[in-house]
Amino acid sequence: MSMPPPSLTGRIAALAQRLGFARRGSQQLLEQASRLRLPFAPLPPVPDSICWHDGPPLQHLASLPRGALSGPVQEDKAAAHSVLSALVQLSERELSEFDLRWIDGHSGTPTPGKFFRTFEEYAAAPACRSIRLISYKDFSRALALALPQQSGGTSLVLRQANWRGERYFWCGEQASQAFSCAVAYARRRGLTQHFPAQLSEYRLSRIGLDQLDAGYHMLAMPADAWSDARFMRLLLTGMPYARLHLLRDSGGPEFLLLPRSQSEANALGEGLRLAGAADVNAWLRALLPG
Repeated sequence: MSMPPPSLTGRIAALAQRLGFARRGSQQLLEQASRLRLPFAPLPPVPDSICWHDGPPLQHLASLPRGALSGPVQEDKAAAHSVLSALVQLSERELSEFDLRWIDGHSGTPTPGKFFRTFEEYAAAPACRSIRLISYKDFSRALALALPQQSGGTSLVLRQANWRGERYFWCGEQASQAFSCAVAYARRRGLTQHFPAQLSEYRLSRIGLDQLDAGYHMLAMPADAWSDARFMRLLLTGMPYARLHLLRDSGGPEFLLLPRSQSEANALGEGLRLAGAADVNAWLRALLPG
């Protein structure tokens, strides 16, 4: 993978290093960063949940727009974007027959503060209380509500992500309660229901993670960091960096990317880790299947 040319900030830092300034400044920067007191928090584990939206939206990395990154220098954002874009790979395939009973996830609205591990557990919850499946006719009615176009041979639209285990998630946004109850009923009664399917498979790449880890610190920064004068004084010294807002919409932290090849950026990254910033690289690596 070809890397973009060094940014202006990178060239200035390299010159400073050759002149003997960088080492002294980098050590001081590391020490100051390590003494920062920000509300750092560990990144959450991925829940064992039937709801696609309960997990981190890592699928967006497969088609990450350049506008997803912010930072002062376009070249630095482009270099970070190139590495991030290799983290998640997407493949798509058509399946002529897919058994409804194999699906164990949906894309409906999450239940606040509650994770359901199976459709059977969800079907017994208050959210599905109005859906009573006693007969095959009830089952057919619920399935028709969730899949109104299946009689015409329309394919199921499914997705799977290796950081979510072996679950297949139905992509329908409507009638997720009826769909979940119908699948649970089919499993309980041993009903075979085959449909054509379109499957999107997202894979977190070990090679992509190795490239990220070799090139960057990626740290989870709390929202308070961006208004903290001490932290911003350390960051805004001309060093290259980029910010990724991947989890911000769900109330999570922003990710700060600092290139290891630039001495001040590397020192800030090491200092922030000592201060308690969560290492996003390590968090992602823990999501890889064994």
